[in-house]
Amino acid sequence: MINNIKWVFGIYSKEDLDVMQSWDLQRKIQVTTTRIIEWYEYFGGNVYVAFSGGKDSTVLLDIVRRIYPDVPAVFCDTGLEFPEIREFVKQHDNVVILRPEMNFRKVIETYGYPVVSKRVADTVEYGSKPGSYRWKELHGEIIRSNGTPSEFNCEKWCYLLDAPFKVSSRCCNIMKKKPLKKYFKETGRVPIIATMADESRSRRSAWMRQGCNAFSKKSPSSQPMSFWTKNDVLEYLHTYNIPYASVYGEIIPCGGGWTTTGERRTGCVFCAFGAHLEKSPNRFQRLKETHPKLWEYCMKPWSEHGLGMRTVLEFIGIPCE
Repeated sequence: MINNIKWVFGIYSKEDLDVMQSWDLQRKIQVTTTRIIEWYEYFGGNVYVAFSGGKDSTVLLDIVRRIYPDVPAVFCDTGLEFPEIREFVKQHDNVVILRPEMNFRKVIETYGYPVVSKRVADTVEYGSKPGSYRWKELHGEIIRSNGTPSEFNCEKWCYLLDAPFKVSSRCCNIMKKKPLKKYFKETGRVPIIATMADESRSRRSAWMRQGCNAFSKKSPSSQPMSFWTKNDVLEYLHTYNIPYASVYGEIIPCGGGWTTTGERRTGCVFCAFGAHLEKSPNRFQRLKETHPKLWEYCMKPWSEHGLGMRTVLEFIGIPCE
């Protein structure tokens, strides 16, 4: 049993997360609903759902609007979404559409390409100065107090310092977070977001510190599905027959759980974060088959007004066709 104090103050452990992730779907829906109600009432209804058009935020929007039908959804149109995602978003009522001030091509020209992960890209971008903390991380020189190497050392990616292209993690901040921060300043509305703790180490750590509802953050945010899994999302969509973007294909049983016959992730189409971990066919290989015009623009050399991703992917060793 998870202590009630933890519900209030968000003091969790990895074991707590394991327990909550093992709950059945109905219990997860109940707890998520409670977190949403707490958030809505605390801010007097001045909230919104961060809606990407993906399957996770589709589930969140459905749960929220079953309780509060008039809560707006906010979609950040970066120009990097699958066409099917953008069409799906247009089918919903009460959606506020935001756009970034800088397009993706300008972002990578100015700052660099998003590769490997946000943490690695950030370390590479700021790790060129010899002796700096990030430089030491890239060279495996950070040692913990017990004398063992830091888990944040990433010497495997040190060679990216000499890449024939710039590397950066700033695209998400510029193209998504910045427009949403502007929306918050203009409206005072605070977000309800469909991120989950098992998506990354940083998200898991944030949940362990703050719980689902981060009331005290400088930019408050609610992640009421933090303890859900990808399988829970698919089970919810299937069980309640919720419409979702066609780019995912069908939801079918698989190994005691659920999977999709189409795309499994629908973030920014040209983003390379995590692509090195994918088995063939990876996201770029699938893109060539499903959206050849997008793939062609992605791979076309920079000098020919493309994104030049072929050079980037080949340098890292990621197949692109």
